[in-house]
Amino acid sequence: MITLVAMDFMLEEELIDLMTFCLQNSESPQIDEKKKRITEIGGELFVDGGVDALENFFFVLKNRITEEIGKDPSVFKPLWNGLTDEWKF
Repeated sequence: MITLVAMDFMLEEELIDLMTFCLQNSESPQIDEKKKRITEIGGELFVDGGVDALENFFFVLKNRITEEIGKDPSVFKPLWNGLTDEWKF
């Protein structure tokens, strides 16, 4: 059985991979597919932990991605709009 912490870690790593890919390959035909998955993961996070989970995850994602590739993933925040009225970007 996968624990919630392990599941969160897996989702975090997947989001980092997806966002990094999109930031580094902005002309790729796979961008729409990757953004759709980012939105799906946001929905999963919201169901499990509400807006706090979204905020916490994005904080970690922004720090790691900015540190690793020098690009800000904040352009992906609006992909989670509509999950809750509290998330408006």
